[in-house]
Amino acid sequence: MTRFKTPKLLITAAVVYGVIQALYSLGIINGYILHIINQSLIYVILAASLNLINGITGQFSLGHMGFAGIGAYVSGTLTTLIFKLNPSIPGSYLLFIVAILAGGLVAALVGFLIGFPSLRLKGDYLAIVTLGFGEIIRTVFNNIEYVGGPRGLLGIPKFSNFTVIFIVTFLSVAVIRNIIQSPHGRAMLSIRENELASELVGINTTRYKVLSFATGAFFAGIAGGLFAHLLQLAHPTQFGFSKSVEILIMIYAGGVGSLTGSIVAAFALTFLSEGLRLGIRALADATGLPIGGEWRMVIYALLLIFIMLFRNEGLMGTKESKVILIEEAD
Repeated sequence: MTRFKTPKLLITAAVVYGVIQALYSLGIINGYILHIINQSLIYVILAASLNLINGITGQFSLGHMGFAGIGAYVSGTLTTLIFKLNPSIPGSYLLFIVAILAGGLVAALVGFLIGFPSLRLKGDYLAIVTLGFGEIIRTVFNNIEYVGGPRGLLGIPKFSNFTVIFIVTFLSVAVIRNIIQSPHGRAMLSIRENELASELVGINTTRYKVLSFATGAFFAGIAGGLFAHLLQLAHPTQFGFSKSVEILIMIYAGGVGSLTGSIVAAFALTFLSEGLRLGIRALADATGLPIGGEWRMVIYALLLIFIMLFRNEGLMGTKESKVILIEEAD
């Protein structure tokens, strides 16, 4: 038996939220830094949900941002084209929550429909199927004129502020944490360690793999909805293969199977990527050399290779912070 150790996680989250809000109110953190923090929080949801699939259950998905795209377009369509919401109107946030949940549920449904037949595959074959799925989703949205086609869905109301994103991220991490450390999570872990042995002791491996895939897709859809309502647009290029790889890198850099590692890596790599972008721009301005932004990705990749060579288990390995862990009951 375990007890739901929410207070310690909740207190830690409240302290972090209060510190960031205080720094922003005092002008120590400007709007630009707060925007990067918001993006990092959304990447935490994406990395944690993909870790449930890849790190905990041992599957290998390369199309995770496809589910985020579904959540972004479904929620954006509801708030922009159907409900026509305005954040300044009372009651709009309630419909926004409905739209975000709808995006997550549609992503979970698609994850179930894709996962049920494809999760019979393993390893590279599963990776190829999920990669193809991600590209199909991107192409579909690129050709639906109702949601903007290649222009993207524009004019999405900005409901995603720091408070909203922080609360949703906290709830997402708490739910994923409790799934991982529940009997269902242990069943998923057993599949990762030895699928045949899991079947022999009576675990329905197909059921748990599909459950993991659909749950990860749900939270990816939630993150996609938050992302669309932060940037105020949803564009097919935001949810392509390269973005899926970025999330994949986060979970491997942070530690496969470590929720704490996903959180740390999401923040570290988001700020690192943005810092490199600004640094290269400053260098180009100072020297007058035609240094393009693509060099940022070269340096980013080299740093990641360095991490993988000298700490191939990731920053956290399989360890979890005491704040994340659920203590055993006395």
